[in-house]
Amino acid sequence: MADDVWLVVGLGNPGPSYARTRHNIGQLVADELAARTGSNFKQHKQVKAEVIETRISGLRTILAKPRSYMNESGGPVSGLLKFFKVDPANLIAVHDELDLDFGVLRAKFGGGDNGHNGLKSLRKSLGTGEYYRVRFGVGRPPGRQNPADFVLNEFSSVERKDLPFAVDRTADAVESLMTAGLETTQGLYNT
Repeated sequence: MADDVWLVVGLGNPGPSYARTRHNIGQLVADELAARTGSNFKQHKQVKAEVIETRISGLRTILAKPRSYMNESGGPVSGLLKFFKVDPANLIAVHDELDLDFGVLRAKFGGGDNGHNGLKSLRKSLGTGEYYRVRFGVGRPPGRQNPADFVLNEFSSVERKDLPFAVDRTADAVESLMTAGLETTQGLYNT
């Protein structure tokens, strides 16, 4: 396994109808990281994912967006880890988090799935939960709205005003995790 290679995965759902939904925040962050490198995603020939091989802060990085639904993310992520010979300890999954208010970030290593179907799928396919996560708060649904419906809706108009800044900050947190480590990143970004 290559210690110096990172796999950064933006979790979400494929297709334009999901592109701006809360559940796709991971893919929005992956798009921001891609823009910073001046690269475009390309369909991987063997794995159901869009991929960029690039360098972020001088480190060899595979940026990826699985082309499966959130609850089936594990297969593509597992395939990418094997194909690029990346250890799960060098995986960063960027995803939405209901238990954090909008825009609140938490970087962590390992832990449970907290009911998140994408993380459940990753654990099932990888056989471990020992990888990095950058959790982006989307808040709880209002009233009695079903959480599954809530995350599949677009951000509110108020949230959309702050979204570019929040996505940029989340991309900064991913870069910090790769270059400065977990403790420093948590000190800077865990709000």
